[in-house]
Amino acid sequence: MISVTEMRKGTVVELDGELYRVLEYHHHKPGRGNAIIRTKLRNLRSGAIVDRTFTSGERVQDVRLDHHTVQYLYRDGDLYYFMDMETFEQPALSASVLGDAVYYLKEGITVEMETYEGEPIDIQLPTTVDLEVVEAEPGFAGDTAASATKQVVVETGLKVQVPLFVNVGDVIRVDTRDGSYVTRV
Repeated sequence: MISVTEMRKGTVVELDGELYRVLEYHHHKPGRGNAIIRTKLRNLRSGAIVDRTFTSGERVQDVRLDHHTVQYLYRDGDLYYFMDMETFEQPALSASVLGDAVYYLKEGITVEMETYEGEPIDIQLPTTVDLEVVEAEPGFAGDTAASATKQVVVETGLKVQVPLFVNVGDVIRVDTRDGSYVTRV
């Protein structure tokens, strides 16, 4: 058990029999009374996001997840299949659980899968991934006062703002934390 004041972004806790990851954490101390902790939590099994407010002094059950190195294999409908690099088992996660991570998955990428009591829960992406540009409008450097950018679509369907010199067929490095362009590879 940990105090709610010890929770931070990324912490996994158990509430009402469900596992939640803390997405946002705000500690607010009004002039009188106890501090209020406002959190945004994502249910790790269903992918649902909920807002929850705690008062200072409350305690929650923290959870330790096991980590396994897995390789992304393929997508079948709503399910994404991975292969454990040690046991060669093939666990699957649904798109609703993965959320925006599906835009960074391409066949063969190695990621960390988090499991709880043998059940696959979530994945941890590398900081950056290299993706090929499949759609790009032509870039014209005109009367721009600031750095000019355009929107492109990469092979996974993610839309990224890039400099004007990026074209179809280029491979770009994308930051998985915020979906931003890093560099052309």
